[in-house]
Amino acid sequence: MTSTVILDLSRLISRVRHHTPSGVDRVEMAYARGLDAYYGERLQFAAVHPFGLHGRLPRTAALRFLDALERRWESEEGERGQRSYWEVLPTLIGLLPRRAAPTGDGVYVQASPHHLTRPALVRRILAREQARFLCLVHDLIPIEYPEYARPNGARLHRKRIETVAALADGLIVNSAATGVSLRPWLLKAGRDVPVHVALLGTQAIEPPPAAQAEQLPPYFLCVGTIEPRKNHLLLLNLWRQMAETQAPESIPRLVIVGRRGWENEQVVDMLERCPALRGHVEELNGCSDERMHELLHGARALLLPSFAEGYGMPVAEALSVGTPVICSDLPALREAGGSVPDFLDPLDGPAWKSDILDYFAMGPRHAAQMARMATWHSPSWEEHIHIVCQAIEDLQRRPAARG
Repeated sequence: MTSTVILDLSRLISRVRHHTPSGVDRVEMAYARGLDAYYGERLQFAAVHPFGLHGRLPRTAALRFLDALERRWESEEGERGQRSYWEVLPTLIGLLPRRAAPTGDGVYVQASPHHLTRPALVRRILAREQARFLCLVHDLIPIEYPEYARPNGARLHRKRIETVAALADGLIVNSAATGVSLRPWLLKAGRDVPVHVALLGTQAIEPPPAAQAEQLPPYFLCVGTIEPRKNHLLLLNLWRQMAETQAPESIPRLVIVGRRGWENEQVVDMLERCPALRGHVEELNGCSDERMHELLHGARALLLPSFAEGYGMPVAEALSVGTPVICSDLPALREAGGSVPDFLDPLDGPAWKSDILDYFAMGPRHAAQMARMATWHSPSWEEHIHIVCQAIEDLQRRPAARG
């Protein structure tokens, strides 16, 4: 068993001003909690600090930071502005990295893409730590679908994947679909690197009080950053059509949870300026875990009409609480949802409308999915971390493979 495991917390520290987490933030937190539970004092934390330094973090300060972050996620809403630099300065100072003597047999674990665009820095970190490198790859979407990425996003993500392909001694992928996309990059780099598929876990979510749940009118939930590949425009056009052709009482509510991202002018224009959507569509720019749990439990169904996904954590989270899912027919979403969701073409508006109205009325398609729900196995973080720990132990026995 390896003597030292070093987990990189750069992503979480870089997000110290934010009130609510992104999906990548939650993954890095799950790694911190899961690896700490498994390795205890043998787990060390490290980071590329916002002040530009790299090194090990004081373990006690890092654990206090994680505790505070989880408390914040539980209760704070996303509509508030970011914390000021002065407000977070004491936290950043308390997390200043320190040089530490390398053990020579450590494994450096990174669960986020933070600083992977800087291969020279990653090389220096690994050389200083004298450690093997285990990295989680979330997706290759900006490369495969550059039209959905931020400007320059494809170029930056190519650098990340090139860094991973050149330097990682082992890889975790969140779906077999991501593994298939990654394989050509490893072949191009001439690397024979073990790749482990580990589906992302779901956290246990307690149902809200029954009385509170009964007060909510019927609604559908869409979760995700407002960006082109999430295809919010399909849903907004469907809701506008329903508002213009149906009686108000026959139109369900749509709740959209997610911060506004990039290249989303049409979606934002509809949310802000389309009169037909008023009273039918609600936008929440992030929300607390408590509020999100309530929304997940009470929704008629989760809607995810994405054009591309690396995994599909909202699908697994919805199914884990017994909420049906209507989503795009993508390989990654089929891995996340198994045979339970209704899978639709993300361009087939009439099919989406038909399913939405059926679920609103709790019709036969809704009943069929609820029956399939009995076959659902909720992926757990314990299962994911078990695979990660096996990969760590395997690396400790293997010679370093990077070029």
